[in-house]
Amino acid sequence: MRLGAVIITMGNRPDELKALLDSVARQDGDPVEVVVVGQGVRVSEVADLPPGVRCVDLPENLGIPGGRNVGIEAFGPGGRDVDVLLFLDDDGLLERTDTAELCRQAFAEDPALGIISFRIADPETGQTQRRHVPRLRASDPMRSSRVTTFLGGANAVRTRVFEQAGVLPGEFFYAHEETDLAWRALDAGWLIDYRADMVLLHPTTAPSRHAVYHRMVARNRVWLARRNLPAPLVPVYLGVWLLLTLVRKPSGPALKAWFGGFREGWTTPCGPRRPMRWRTVWRLTRLGRPPVI
Repeated sequence: MRLGAVIITMGNRPDELKALLDSVARQDGDPVEVVVVGQGVRVSEVADLPPGVRCVDLPENLGIPGGRNVGIEAFGPGGRDVDVLLFLDDDGLLERTDTAELCRQAFAEDPALGIISFRIADPETGQTQRRHVPRLRASDPMRSSRVTTFLGGANAVRTRVFEQAGVLPGEFFYAHEETDLAWRALDAGWLIDYRADMVLLHPTTAPSRHAVYHRMVARNRVWLARRNLPAPLVPVYLGVWLLLTLVRKPSGPALKAWFGGFREGWTTPCGPRRPMRWRTVWRLTRLGRPPVI
């Protein structure tokens, strides 16, 4: 089973990128082919790439899903030159040397498995943030399970998923692009696993560190619903998230940005609408996360 890896970078973490590339090179089994995508930078000018690592330099920052889509295409249309693609944050680090082999084994043993979400752990404390466990019952990050979404910077995707469900929604730029792909993959019949034994070490951070966080989260939440949910569920899903946002009592500026993004989500194009089937809604519900939460 042929594995590739896509890493996007803005060139501001050269030491961390080198450490990540070294951890990929140390993986057991056949070598993992790596493509590094420079978001508005020339990768060769900001990082010392090992031999065999390819780079794609973009003239501008296309956002997280846009950059990763470019990386997918670097492995042929829809990534078809390999069987599985790993997507790794440039400041992450593969803790173990058998992660690639575990991926090969998991995908080989389960033909219906489309996506694996790795566990993210802080390199100093070993702790996993609750938000990094892609399920509602997130109190035990050491428990592997079937899930309904995955983590964007620490995952592996069978490239046939892109063939059947499409690639990441580039227009999202940042936030919720993983859930958009996950819902489409599940609707196409694929399964998603969270694996606690596949670990990416990554410093503990807050998502709100990004200046556009609140606006993007709200806008893309609306887009996610408009693109993927049956019409009766769209207002239910967005109503639930509106209430959750208010309960969390964000600051005044954050709430203003959130409502601005929420409004933008309704008034701007969101891409093609392909509502999931009702049996997929039921499937998500049985997996523990009905698509209204």
